[in-house]
Amino acid sequence: MNDQHLRQQLVNALTKRQAHQSFETAIDGFPAAHYNTKPPNTPYTFWHLLEHMRIAQADILDYIVNPQYQYLDFPDDYWPPAHAQADHPQWLSTIERFLADRASLIAIIQDQARDLTEQIPHGQPGHTILREILVIVAHNAYHIGEFGILRGVLGLW
Repeated sequence: MNDQHLRQQLVNALTKRQAHQSFETAIDGFPAAHYNTKPPNTPYTFWHLLEHMRIAQADILDYIVNPQYQYLDFPDDYWPPAHAQADHPQWLSTIERFLADRASLIAIIQDQARDLTEQIPHGQPGHTILREILVIVAHNAYHIGEFGILRGVLGLW
């Protein structure tokens, strides 16, 4: 196995436009007037969706690195409260924190001293860094696509 190739592919899956648009493309130029808009037939706003992505990614990062990791309650702890709204600083904070956690994950992936396929010592059986990164990649891709589609539904491109 070419370990460096695998690591680069994982980084690409987190950051590049491949089979889905990038996070940066999805949020680029998003109108502030719609941070708290609920698209038709959805129980959450655009900001709720971004905050959900941030929380889930941060949770998995914590799971990877924290021997005292505490499980969140699903689904309640993975979404902001239904009534919560974001102003511009909160919107930017969500994005900045998402990107900072993603950068931490990339640093873990690129750390040659880490065996990506080794059991996470405090994790569930079979849970490896590789597995957790793949979960994040799938989750982020799903919700980035959802964000883009909902943005299109409301004509916000």
